[in-house]
Amino acid sequence: MATPRFYKMSGNIIDILHQEIYQGTLEIMDGQIARIIRESVAETHYLLPGFIDAHVHVESSMLVPSEFARLAVPHGTVATVSDPHEIGNVLGLPGVEYMLENGKKVPFKFFFGAPSCVPATPFETAGAEITPEDIEELFLRPEVKYLAEMMNWPGVLSGDDLVMQKITLAQKFDKQVDGHAPGLRGEAAKAYAAAGMTTDHECFTAEEARDKLAAGMKILIREGSAAKNFEALIELLAEHPDKIMFCSDDKHPDNLVESHINELVKRALAKGHELFHVLQAACVNPVQHYKLEVGLLQEKDPADFIVIDNLEDFNVLRTYIDGKLVAENSQSKIEFTPSEIINNFHAQPKTVEQFAFPAQDAVKIRVIEPYNGQLVTGMLLLDPKIENGNIVSDLAQDVLKMTVVNRYQNTQPAIAFIKNFGLQRGAIASSVGHDSHNIIAVGVDDESLCRAVNLLIAAKGGISAVAEGREEILPLPVAGIMSGEDGYWVAEQYAKLDRTAKELGSTLTSPFMTLSFMALLVIPALKLSDKGLFDGQHFAFVEVTSNSREGK
Repeated sequence: MATPRFYKMSGNIIDILHQEIYQGTLEIMDGQIARIIRESVAETHYLLPGFIDAHVHVESSMLVPSEFARLAVPHGTVATVSDPHEIGNVLGLPGVEYMLENGKKVPFKFFFGAPSCVPATPFETAGAEITPEDIEELFLRPEVKYLAEMMNWPGVLSGDDLVMQKITLAQKFDKQVDGHAPGLRGEAAKAYAAAGMTTDHECFTAEEARDKLAAGMKILIREGSAAKNFEALIELLAEHPDKIMFCSDDKHPDNLVESHINELVKRALAKGHELFHVLQAACVNPVQHYKLEVGLLQEKDPADFIVIDNLEDFNVLRTYIDGKLVAENSQSKIEFTPSEIINNFHAQPKTVEQFAFPAQDAVKIRVIEPYNGQLVTGMLLLDPKIENGNIVSDLAQDVLKMTVVNRYQNTQPAIAFIKNFGLQRGAIASSVGHDSHNIIAVGVDDESLCRAVNLLIAAKGGISAVAEGREEILPLPVAGIMSGEDGYWVAEQYAKLDRTAKELGSTLTSPFMTLSFMALLVIPALKLSDKGLFDGQHFAFVEVTSNSREGK
């Protein structure tokens, strides 16, 4: 159905900029708010600006941008600030361009960043590099609004030449620079901010966030599928309403079907936070910080707004973008459109023998310790379980074998051990493995690991679960990290695999999302890349085995 050139919309208008609620009518002409008339109206619903995800990797939804938009608009989301570094690590500049062009297929406002750290580190194999020349080319495109998360904070603090070239380019083009510095505090945080970092979404304590706020940075409160910092940080909203934004960072498709930024709005209001503070974080601050072409319910603004039922339940009834109705009564009006498949996947099938780990003279093994709902991990020194001269998974200690398999070259799998996954049978695997997106898997035995990995190699990307003759896979053929299929179908298939992982024993809230971050070397303490076990605190490789007889 075509959008009328001119129409009116009446209700209780929430003017966040002027902190006022009044009855009135919007006159909308050609997708723009031509006039706002203050008048008594019979309508009881409320009109307000749409929500913005201030930092998200669309690729982590396993959906191409056009399908991400389909699932997001029923929740009142009208725009995202998107870092395409996931596909950048796989395909470089052509991958970023794919995201920009795919997003234009639908009536949704995608604003992208130029990835700053591709590859993320020199300690892993990525599929591509994004150079300063590539970044300059991206900055010439109007939809590219910022230099995406600068994860190489040691390079910022040491004045690394390549890092500084990228920051200087952002300043030349008057672009914001996103930070990414988990745990950075005090004088180091001040130095990081002074180098040009303007935001951080990696704080996991309020004290860390206050250090960064004091240094002049804005804080993004993140609540994704794996990393959940809302409870730790929401108290900052009352103190700094002009410096807080909401984001998901990484959101799996089943979770996106359920909710998006609207959930954070409801939770903040339920905690007693002032309405205009909450909406400033959800709607206004991202527009002003990144200079986004998103309407804020003012005359001459684009008609980007939502209709909610009341201020208690805050249910989104309708979503409008540029005056076009894109969602109504929890149903997306955006139609599915097929997407092109692009990829970079060259791994060959593995053998069971390649996943064996000889014990040699090991007394202890270094074990990755993930925490539910966090990206940071611990490092444990534990006794190995040895069978037939090999170190194997130890279900009694919940210590399982883990592998990262290079998907760009045909090399030997890297092996390590991990705790807290809880699997009692089989294995799970994913080619979504931040940030280089090699195959990552965890399992109770080598046969299961090998089967789970080989399923993904045959499909050239996806997530899989195997156990005792049972094999399940969700193919992700777009860069090995996204599906081009209907987003609601992808969400159903992902939810099915998530249930399977939990049936196999996983106790994690989001086992596949947690697994995908176990190769993210820039977040301490211990992670695994295709090149080996990595100590993120000292930025150096370490051996899996240790001759130390000390405990943790």
